[in-house]
Amino acid sequence: MKALKWSFITAIFAYLYLPIVVLVINSFNSSKYGHEWKGFTLQWYEKLFENESLMQAFLNSLLIAGIAATAATIIGTLMALALHRYRFPLKGAASGLLFVVMMSPDIVLAITFLVIFIALGIQLGFWSLLIAHITFCLPFVVVTVYAHLKGFDKHLLEAGQDLGASESRLFWLITLPLVFPAIVAGWLLSFTLSLDDVIISSFVTGPGFEILPIRVFSMVKVGVSPEVNVLATLLLGISLLLVALSTLLLRRKH
Repeated sequence: MKALKWSFITAIFAYLYLPIVVLVINSFNSSKYGHEWKGFTLQWYEKLFENESLMQAFLNSLLIAGIAATAATIIGTLMALALHRYRFPLKGAASGLLFVVMMSPDIVLAITFLVIFIALGIQLGFWSLLIAHITFCLPFVVVTVYAHLKGFDKHLLEAGQDLGASESRLFWLITLPLVFPAIVAGWLLSFTLSLDDVIISSFVTGPGFEILPIRVFSMVKVGVSPEVNVLATLLLGISLLLVALSTLLLRRKH
């Protein structure tokens, strides 16, 4: 029974991570098609960095994801604090609207964004893409931070108030340090969602601003090229680096 359990666990991890391992290995494979190993090479990395249009799409994606994640984290944290601390009209409706955005299919959100941008006369491109990414990332930050605040010990704030601390000092010295792990988690989640999005981005971006997911999606229609393996490896490295930095930062906070 125990052997069966470990076999099942091993099979799950192999199913999840074996494709990633193969992808990383093929990024160093001199064979263009990746069906067999023909030796170690860095030529695909060189070709990727020489491909200006692909690198520009890669940098555009990092720019959009970084700005969208930061903006969504700031706004979402403030919204979560407001929902947790204050009572105001339509508070329940505001909370419900966040879940509607989270649960709506991407195609529905994409069409909605497109209709709104056309109605407002907003040209499709950098700004339309950024607004859309901030909007669909926002609910995930709010829910993440709000869930952390629900387990917040309010007696700490009361103790601070008894000692004469102002609202701003309570926020910077008590609230922010305690919810900081949730804020970091919200930023990482937003960054990943933004960097990974294809459907919404394909509707709201213009011809003058190309991002990596759309470019890769168009490339894999004719087969997975070695450059795609390299891009996926680089993105995996960036993700691991962000997780490592956030873990180190949170440990220092504690």
